[in-house]
Amino acid sequence: MATVEKSAKTKDEAVELALKELGASYDEVVIEVIEEGSKGLFGIGSKDATVKVTANPSPERRAENFLGKLFELSGEDVTIDTSISDGTMNIELSGPNMGAVIGKRGETLDALQHLTSLVVNRGDLDFVKVSLDTENYREKRNQALESLAHKMANKVIRTGRSTSLEPMNAYERRIIHSALQSSDEVTTYSVGQGINRKVVIALKKD
Repeated sequence: MATVEKSAKTKDEAVELALKELGASYDEVVIEVIEEGSKGLFGIGSKDATVKVTANPSPERRAENFLGKLFELSGEDVTIDTSISDGTMNIELSGPNMGAVIGKRGETLDALQHLTSLVVNRGDLDFVKVSLDTENYREKRNQALESLAHKMANKVIRTGRSTSLEPMNAYERRIIHSALQSSDEVTTYSVGQGINRKVVIALKKD
């Protein structure tokens, strides 16, 4: 792994110099701050910032660097904990404003997970599946979807009429399909394209 050490008036400037020399982007390196630097008093006694930058970090470091920079730019105070088990990188986020990180129906969290996966799996590393979660949102959402599936299935059985659920991503549609796959009375299928694709619950035909 290539490592360079750079100094400049600010930490960010030193990092930029190192990235330029390595030909790498922020999420492809590990940054170690050796000297924070200081302005001194009226410019007297000022010290340059010094950083050590190492290219081609581990998947965990790639994820932490990428998300850390993203949350820093957005002004969100977020703690990032990563671990890898059975080929899956589990990333747990925590902080005071996780509602904004989750977004409507988990859309922001899903987008962050997708982007992090792209960053982690860029280059010649073995593919790592990324699972991003906060405040146990994934499990709570799964339980809510399963409950919705059974509730709407009972409505279809009671009224005899098919019903369409709200548009969902592929992962959430699979939860609905799975929740009802063993039913003797209803069946499920998906209709629509792209972000408008949704699950239909209908009575099974004799």
